Amino acid sequence: MLRFLILPFIFLLSCNPKAQNSPTQESGLEVQFSFPKKLKEVSGFTFSKDKKTIWAIEDRGNKNAVYGLSDKGEMVAKIPVENAENTDWEDIISDAQGNIYIGDFGNNDNDRRDLAILKTDLQDPAQKTTKVIQTTRFHYQGQTEFPPKKSNLLYDCEAFVEMNGNFYLFTKNRSKGFDGTFLVFKVPNKEGDFEAKLIGTLKLQGGYTDAAITSATINSTKDKIVLLTHKNVHVLTGFTTDDFSASKIQKIALNHNSQKEAIVFLDDKTLLIGDEKAKSEGGNVYRFSF
Repeated sequence: MLRFLILPFIFLLSCNPKAQNSPTQESGLEVQFSFPKKLKEVSGFTFSKDKKTIWAIEDRGNKNAVYGLSDKGEMVAKIPVENAENTDWEDIISDAQGNIYIGDFGNNDNDRRDLAILKTDLQDPAQKTTKVIQTTRFHYQGQTEFPPKKSNLLYDCEAFVEMNGNFYLFTKNRSKGFDGTFLVFKVPNKEGDFEAKLIGTLKLQGGYTDAAITSATINSTKDKIVLLTHKNVHVLTGFTTDDFSASKIQKIALNHNSQKEAIVFLDDKTLLIGDEKAKSEGGNVYRFSF
């Protein structure tokens, strides 16, 4: 097991603008480690079943590989996915059985027709390669134009979770006149080609860096989902497996603005959050307790 000191969540957040790019005591973020220099665009990470390895991916333009990291940020494995291309890998998750899934659904222009979730046989950092053993292809219910009008660019996605045999996708709003709206879709965790069913239209507070969703994670009891944005985490509760429309959303400010792209529960009170490297800033994994 990874061993971290669990810090009490600090509710009073600093308003000092100079603290925006450096974690402070007031932010509640603590740097756990920095990503290896080779990993500049990590778009998601998750744990192995035994929690001894963090599996990380990068997004479009990078290798079709999964990277294994130790609890100190050391790269212990680089495992090519032998039968898949990295069209735009935007998140990676695991289920209760330890299966690893890659979300190949990055869709900045809202025009892709080859969206997929890839189940792999990845289990051990000693593996030389991994392969896709299930491909869940899907298209979004309600999308009829590729791309839609600029005022309706709601079909990009960088965040998903698995719950009770289904995937739940949380879209990233790229619309002109951004208002924090996002969609929740449900897709069966099966081989095949499916229509992703719309089960919620929700809204986050704030502008783009406050409310454009970049990753998601679910707790062990499956009653709390945390959505990540550049500046905040948003905690969803009160949802059901078929309806997210009545979800309650708690916004927790991080008081730290960076290109955060990855989140996972370490335990039910602690999150790990990763951001991309930008010049001399970022490229870190932070621990956040709440």
